[in-house]
Amino acid sequence: MTKNNRDAYEEKEPVKKSSGKKAGGGGKASSGGRKLSKKEQAKRKRRRIILFIVEIFILLILVMVLYLTLSGSKTEKVELDYEDIIINNTVKEAEKTTMKGYRNIALFGVDSTTGALTKGTRSDAILIASINQDTGDCKLVSVYRDTYLNLSNDTYNKCNSAYAKGGAEMAINMLNMNLDMNITDFVTVGFAGLSDTIDALGGVYLNVDENERYNLNNYQLCMAENLNRDYKPLEETGYILLDGLQATGFCRVRYGGGDDFRRAERQREVISAVMDQAKKASPAALTKIANSVFEETYTSLDLKEIVEVLADVGNYQITETAGFPVEEHRATGTVGAKGSCVIPVDLEENVKWLHQFLFDDYEYTPSSTVKECGEKIAADTGYSAQ
Repeated sequence: MTKNNRDAYEEKEPVKKSSGKKAGGGGKASSGGRKLSKKEQAKRKRRRIILFIVEIFILLILVMVLYLTLSGSKTEKVELDYEDIIINNTVKEAEKTTMKGYRNIALFGVDSTTGALTKGTRSDAILIASINQDTGDCKLVSVYRDTYLNLSNDTYNKCNSAYAKGGAEMAINMLNMNLDMNITDFVTVGFAGLSDTIDALGGVYLNVDENERYNLNNYQLCMAENLNRDYKPLEETGYILLDGLQATGFCRVRYGGGDDFRRAERQREVISAVMDQAKKASPAALTKIANSVFEETYTSLDLKEIVEVLADVGNYQITETAGFPVEEHRATGTVGAKGSCVIPVDLEENVKWLHQFLFDDYEYTPSSTVKECGEKIAADTGYSAQ
C-alpha cells in the first residue's frame, strides 16, 4: 500500500455555524463591536484550542487502565515530522469542507510500570478528541484497544500494538489510515496520582450499580496495598460521590457484563464527571493538578502555553462520547495467533459513521485506503458486510 504523506500542515479557519445571531461581514466582532484582525482571530482560535487541551490533560489521566506504580518520567515535548504522518487523500479534500474548523487530537494511555511512555508499551486507552474550534464543543471517541486494524505498515493486529511497535507516530498513523482522520498532535500519559487528582477536585459523582460497587471495592483493596494507603469501601449504590481510589476502581471494572466495551464507556463517564468538577475548581487548584499530570506526560503540545490560560478552562464542554467500531458494525472473534479481537465488520460503514458522529457529515465517502484495509480485515477474519 502506498503511504500518502501529509501536505504541509495549515491551521484552518473555523466553520461558522448559525447561532441565531446576525452574521457580519469580514472578521469577527469583539464584545465592543470592533472587528478582530486576522492576527487577533488566530490568537483567539489558538487560545480556544489550548483551553480545551488543559481539560484533556486534567481528564485524560482518568481513562488509564494501568498497573499501579510508575516512576517519574518528566514532561517531554515531542516534535513530530509531519512529512511522516499519513493522511489519506480523501481526508485532504474533507479538510477543506466538512472537517474544516475541527482540531483532532489522539489521547493515549500506556500500560507501563516503569515510566516508559514511548514505544515498547501498549496503549491500552486510545481516544480521539475532536474539538470544534468555533463553538468549544468536543466529542470523544474510544477506539477499542483490541480492534483488528492495519498498524499503518500493512501488518494487521490489535490496534494497541501500534504504539508498542512504533510509539505515538505509528499509533497516529494507524488511526489516520484506518479511520480517515487527520491527527497530527497527541498526548500520552501513564499512571501518576490518579486518586490524588480526583481527591484534589473533591471527588466525582457517578452512577454505581451493585456489580460495579462490588468490583470497584476489590480493585480498591489491591490499589491500597500497592500504594500503601488506606481506603474506604464503598457501601452505597446509585448516584453518589466517589473519592479518588473509588473512582479509579470504577474506571477499571470490566466484569459483570459489557466487558471492555462497558469499561471504555465507564472511562468516558468518569471523564465527563471530572469535567463537571474541574469547572468548579479555582485556577490555582487546576494549575496544581495540571502540574502533577504534566510530570507524567509525553506530548507534542506546548505545556507552558497551556498552563498560562488555565483560568478559562470552563469554556469547553464534552457534548457526546462513543466507541469505535460502532455496535451495529462490530463483532468479536479469534483471529489466528492474534487471539480474541474486536472486528470492525465493514470498515467503510464504520468510517462513515465516525465522520457523521464527529463532523455531522452524512455523505462522507471513505478513501480507497480504508476500502483496501477493510477488504483485508474481512479476508483475515471471515467477517464482511452482509
